[in-house]
This record gives sequence, C-alpha cells and structure tokens, in this order.
Amino acid sequence: MNLLITRHDKIGDFVVTLPLFKAIKMSNPEIKVFALVSKINYDFAKEMDFIDEVILYEEDNFWSTLKRVKKAQIDISLSAFINTQLGYLLFLSGIKKRIGPATKLAQVFFNNRITQRRSKVEKTEFEYNLDLAKELDQNIKLEFTRPLIKLNVESSLKDFKKKFNISVEKRIIGFHPGYGGSSDGNLTLNDYIKLAKKASLLKNTQVVFTFGPDDLEVKKELENIIDFDVVFYESKGPIINFCKLLSSFELFISTSTGPMHLAGLANIKTISFFGNTLFASSKRWATISDPKNQNNFMLSPSYSEEIYLEIENKMIQILEGLDE
Repeated sequence: MNLLITRHDKIGDFVVTLPLFKAIKMSNPEIKVFALVSKINYDFAKEMDFIDEVILYEEDNFWSTLKRVKKAQIDISLSAFINTQLGYLLFLSGIKKRIGPATKLAQVFFNNRITQRRSKVEKTEFEYNLDLAKELDQNIKLEFTRPLIKLNVESSLKDFKKKFNISVEKRIIGFHPGYGGSSDGNLTLNDYIKLAKKASLLKNTQVVFTFGPDDLEVKKELENIIDFDVVFYESKGPIINFCKLLSSFELFISTSTGPMHLAGLANIKTISFFGNTLFASSKRWATISDPKNQNNFMLSPSYSEEIYLEIENKMIQILEGLDE
C-alpha cells in the first residue's frame, strides 16, 4: 500500500508531524510512506529513514504537484493540516481514501473526516497528529522513542568548535532570539543578552547565538551591543546540519519557532517561550522531546521582572546540574 502523509507548511509544523510518520512506519513496515512537503522541508524530509519517498508541494505550481502525486499511485492520503488547494489537489489525484481533520471548507474534499476540535487544545499538536493514525488502524501503537532520529554529531561538533576557535572542553549553550514572526511570546533582546551574559560567566561554557534567514536584523543589532564572549552562528545550509549542531548543545533557549522544534527533535534540554493564550501556549505547541527536557514559559508582551528572574534561575539550575 502507498500512503501519502501531507504537511505542507513550516519547519516546526512538519517536525510535530514526524511522530505520525514514524508510528505508522514502525507499526506497518510494509507500507510505503510518502511525504508531501513544502520546499523548505523537502531535503530535510529525505533524511528521515521512516519516510520512503518525498514529493515536493509547490503552492505556485499546482499542476506540476498534481502530476507528481498522481505518478506515486497513492492508495490513501492522510493530512495533518488542510486547506482548499491541498484538498482539491488530493481529490483530483484520484486517491480513493482521503483522511483529514474535519475543519475549514476544505474538508469537503476529504471522504474520511476526523473531528478533533484542536482549538480546545486538549492535547499537543503532535498528539493530535498521532491520533490521525487511528483512522488507518485502531490498534496502532502511537508510542515513539526519543530522539526521534539518530544523528552522528561528533564530527559536526568538532568542525564547529574548530571553526569558531572554541576549546574542546567547553559545553555549548544556544540562544535563538529571533522568531521570524511565528511566535506570540518572547523575551526582549535585552533580557536575552542578560541571560547570555550570566551563562557566559559559568565555567567551561560557550554561548552561541543562532540565527535563521529571517533573523539577520537581530543578528546585526546584537553584534553592535554585546561586549562579552559569544559566537554568532547563522544557519545557511541544510536543516539537517543545523539539527546535528543543536544535538550537541547542552541547552537551547528560544521562543516557539522552528529551531525550538528542531531542538525538540534532537531531544536536548530546552527553555522555551510561548504566548500566554491557550492557542499559542506550550499546551498545544510543546516540542516532541521528552517532557523532562522541556522548561516552558508562557509570556505576555509586558511580562514582569519576576518572570525574567524565574527564567534566569531555571537556566542556572540546569547548567549547574550538568556539573553534578
């Protein structure tokens, strides 16, 4: 059987769908699992050993995408996120069984609709995604091991330390202050600087600020302000390389965005910031990592000094615990 799982939006949205891919493949290894993903996740999806083939979803090239899907001869499609264009594409592709959440007008293109009411936020996004697998098999095991993927990080860490002249014995603490407009809660830039300076004063600790393509203005601003030892790292290459680098970090501090979910995929310790509404909270958007590795804070735009100090104390507690 050929199964197509679709998630054609951003990096974080794709990562929280990966447990669904893995659970299905582990329970039914005979199924050929296809992924339909956006350009940003195309090469990344190819790195997953529980995805057999990857199909590029081109929003601006509907007919080419339709041709690729038809060529794959899909028996069943399972969509974690839907919109009208995707629904129409799957309908025209001739897939006999099209599974999707019963939401939006797009649901008319799906003949197996699952009512989830995700707006109630009764579970995390990745748990809602996992539940879709029950439409294939009610007895499917939805557990998955963490980290979800195994990464060989030794060589990438060695190269990274050599490139930025970081001592071999130093542990790395990552900060990602930008968010590309995808988060509702975050620290101020000044508070990121205060946190990073605290971390930099600890023994054998190297602070690294990471940036994506949408964060270059923040990078430029920080470069003009920071007066202590930090490394500025701009992620330019394949997503899997950034994920390998994150896997070697002892702690990653960021808002709820793609890099946070990549850190969750690597199952490292995180301090993460979310909006203080139910929809934007960690109750919905927590990472797929082991809960014991997550330290989640809901922030309003005018969060208090007490909240900042709570975050700072948590960071110090985690870092001091690494020495025990």
